[in-house]
Parts: sequence; structure tokens; C-alpha cells
Amino acid sequence: MVRIEVNGKELEVNNNETILSAVRKNGIEIPTLCYMDDLKPTGACRLCVVEVEGFKPLVPSCSYPVSEGMKIQTHSPRARAARKTIIELLLANHPDDCLYCDRNANCELSKLAYDYGVRNRRFTGERNHHSLDISSPSIVRDPEKCILCGKCVRVCEEIQAVAAIDFSGRGCNTKISCAFDESINVSSCVNCGQCILVCPTGALREQDHIKQVVDALNDPNKHVVFQHAPSISVTLAEEFNQSPGKDICGIMTAALRKMGADSVFDTSFSADLTIMEEASELIERIKNGGKLPMMTTCSPGWIKFVEQFYPEFIGNLSSCKSPQQMLGAVIKNYYAKKEGIDPKTIYSVGLMPCTAKKFEAERPEMKVDGVADLDAVLTTREIAKMIKRFGIDLNTLEPEAADIPFGSRSTAGKLFGATGGVMEAAIRTAYHMLTGEDMKDMKIGQLRGTEGIKEAQLKIGNLTLGVAAVSGLANARKLLEQIKNGRDDIHFIEVMTCPGGCIAGGGQPINSNPEKIALRMKTLYNIDKSEKVRTSYDNIAVKELYKDFLIKPLSPLSHKLLHTKFKERNVL
Repeated sequence: MVRIEVNGKELEVNNNETILSAVRKNGIEIPTLCYMDDLKPTGACRLCVVEVEGFKPLVPSCSYPVSEGMKIQTHSPRARAARKTIIELLLANHPDDCLYCDRNANCELSKLAYDYGVRNRRFTGERNHHSLDISSPSIVRDPEKCILCGKCVRVCEEIQAVAAIDFSGRGCNTKISCAFDESINVSSCVNCGQCILVCPTGALREQDHIKQVVDALNDPNKHVVFQHAPSISVTLAEEFNQSPGKDICGIMTAALRKMGADSVFDTSFSADLTIMEEASELIERIKNGGKLPMMTTCSPGWIKFVEQFYPEFIGNLSSCKSPQQMLGAVIKNYYAKKEGIDPKTIYSVGLMPCTAKKFEAERPEMKVDGVADLDAVLTTREIAKMIKRFGIDLNTLEPEAADIPFGSRSTAGKLFGATGGVMEAAIRTAYHMLTGEDMKDMKIGQLRGTEGIKEAQLKIGNLTLGVAAVSGLANARKLLEQIKNGRDDIHFIEVMTCPGGCIAGGGQPINSNPEKIALRMKTLYNIDKSEKVRTSYDNIAVKELYKDFLIKPLSPLSHKLLHTKFKERNVL
């Protein structure tokens, strides 16, 4: 520990941390636009400069370490003036379309301009002009709004190990672009949307499906069906300034019906369906010498990552579709028939935490007899916007249950929202399929938490099963490299594209910090602990679906509707 003086007050802080870290822990906020927790500082934006006694230049607090006796002024007139000038210079090359910007109510640059009293344009000159990139099915890039903070580059390269974007050019011509300055749709981008979560302005956003969904709701000839992913109900409340992790599943269902939904289903149901198929596939591979380790396929960004960077592992991927696509296929091929509805009139909408789900829904493989499983995908942010545009006050709604036949779920299906949840749900069912018994302790503690790689060796009868749950593609790359180099003690791998899993997906609320993510995860675990039906094979609706339609897991009809194939992709 060392003693420092901050704004005239003596503090005792760790001697191995930066000025920024030390003062934030003591309740003093210093603005930044480029700083990212858990990554090495770059000092790119210089907004965090402070005055340190004995130093003539202002010091970047994000990268400068504390030392014994240091005297710091965090908001001196000189520091504040420097920050205001930086903000003014950024705005000098920034579009004046704040009223139309997707981030107009949640823009860090706009907030800083307000906080530092920037109320007129002091600097003028020729601006850089760049084209809007709308080529991706998931992500829109607006380079004119980019302030070159570098956060998107860092999360893409250091957290996701994809490196689809980087700095190019020099001086005032510097910009962030894809390889060879091509559009993002032909880059190595996996559509995860983590870049959107860290972007401080409107330079990155998801492809908006709201208009087409509203048009479908207004079309009397359309039967509009919504499904909501397991994590949505524990994150949506944050968009309405409610507590992080609050579960509003029933309220959300009621809101969707108020907007005109004909049916509302719970994707946790098809998460249970996925487990029945996936656990059966794992057992078949183990018994018949199939390719191991088997890898989950619920996360579309991960699938594209394998197709691009590790095509030698495509055979290791489960053939199961994701829960979103499974439910989409069942809705148009079972629900439609059961209810006497023409499948062509069904407009199927997924409410997802993930921008990559938009890409997944458009994959040509995700069709049955030429009919797409899904018609549109809305992120958590988009459904929040829709609720607000329809003037719905969530505080006035009474919770409502999802519709039958796809409203029933187990808590295992709900666990899909957190990293390790798919694996835990699958192990519960695989254990039952192999032994005929229920697991005595349903909780598998080794697979819980936010660590990037979690592993366990589990005893199931006479079988020892090595499993791993991975979140974040840089961590997935680490494990895949180990397997390429001969590691053979892992038989089943769950991979979530986004760090922490779907609760931290690219379509979730902006500014999702680790504390919020932990609370979302805690809520899912509490749901699992408090409810009675905790296994996918005990879901009555899933049993009925097999009895009435699919016959059994891995049946020919199951393979036609619920399974798919993947292919190698070339990238620039």
C-alpha cells in the first residue's frame, strides 16, 4: 500500500494500480472514452488526464501508476479545460444528426459534451466523410460517427480473437475498417455484437427489424408469433431503469400480447428440446465411436468462428440447430398443422440477446422445404424500443403465462442464458439417459460462474465424462489449440460466443458491467434452485411433442426439422 493525496484528501491505495483505478475505488469519477476494464490501457483518448504535482504535462490517469506521496488534482481548471477541448475537437468532425441517431439517449460523447458545458461549435473545418456499411445481416457500421477510441478493435481482437476490424490510414485519414477496406459482410466478423456494447457513440448498431415486425403486426393476414430467449426476461427490465437481474418474464409476455402478438412462446421450451436431441447425439457418438469432443451449436457466432478459423472441427459440432431455430421449425411444421394455420401466413419473431441470431435466421441451412424457420429477430434493445413506442407501461401489467403448447419449460432450459448452463442441462439429461436415474445433486458447481474456461471430470455410471464450458471466442481458441495439440480428456464442450454467455450478448443493454451480468446470472440460478421441474426430460410439453409428432430424439423427422449441417467459409 502507498499513501497519495487526491484533491487534498489523503488516501491509502494499492501500489500496483493506476491513478484512474485508485481514485475510482474511492468514489471519484474521471471520464474516459477508450479505457476498458481488464485490458491494458492505451491512453488514446486523453480525456482522463489529471494534474500531478511536480509534472508539467498533464498525466493520463488510465496508464500512470500511483507512487508514495503523489499529489493529484483530478478536476483542476487545467484538467477540465483540456477535457473540454478534446470533446470539442471530437465534435468538430462528428455528424450533427443526434436527433436521428440510434444512441441519442445513450451516447457517451453527448453526455460528456453536456457535462463539460460544450454548447457551441468552437472548431470548424473540413470533415471526413465515410459511407454507411449496411452489408451485414446483423451489424450496421457508421464510420462518420466513429471517434477512433479503439474499443471495438480491442474487443474484436483481444476478447473475441476474430480481428475483423482494425485501424487503417494515417493522421487525419485514420479510420477503422475491415481488411482491404471491404464491407463487413465479407470480413471475418462473426456478428457477435460485442463491438456494439463497447462503442461510445452510434458508430455501431444492430440491423433494425422493428419496422418489419410492426408491419406484420398490422397485417390482418399474418399470424404473428413471438418467442423469447431464456436470458431476455432477466435483462429487459434494465432498459426500463429497473433492477439488474429482475425477472419480468410474465410482464414481457403481457406486453407482447398488448402489441398484437397472436401467440407468445418461451424459447426455454426448445432449449429443453435441444437438450433431448443433443444429449442423445452425445450418447450415440460415445457408444458408436463418433467424433469427439462433441461441441454445442446454440451460439451462431461460435459456429461461424469454427467455419472460418477451425474448419477441421466442423465434424465435432453437434448437428442440432439452436433453440431459436428448433422452435421456429416446430412452429411452422407442427403448431401450424395443429392449429390449422397456413405456414406461409405465420410470421415468426425471435426475441434474442444476440445480434448473431439475425445472421443465423438468414442462413440458407435454416429452412425446411424452402420455408425459413424465422422471419425476424429482435434484440433486447429493440423489443424495449417497441414497448416504448407502443406506449406500454410495464408497471401497469399483470404477469401472463406463455402460450401452449410451447410455454412449458424446465429450469434446465432457462439455464441456457448463462455460460455453463447448456452443459449443466445436457449433463442432467445424459445422466438420466445412461443410468435411468435422476442426478442426486442437480447443481454442477464446476460449470457455474463467469470464468472463461470451466472444466470438470464427471462420473456417470461406469463412464468418466470430461466436459468444458467456454465463453468468449479467445478462450475457445485456447481450448481448440490444446485439442489440436493432442489433448484428449475432454469429450463434450459448450461454447458461448459472448463472455458470460447470452446474459452478456451483443443485443443486450448497452453499458452492461460485470456487476449487472453477475446479477442476471444469479437470477437464473435462483430460478433453477426454486422450481420443481429441473430437467429437460421432465418437461411435459416436450414429451407430448415427441409422442404426437417427432416420435423420439434423432428420429428421421427430428433430423429433418431440428438438425442441420455447417460448412467451411473463406474469409479475407
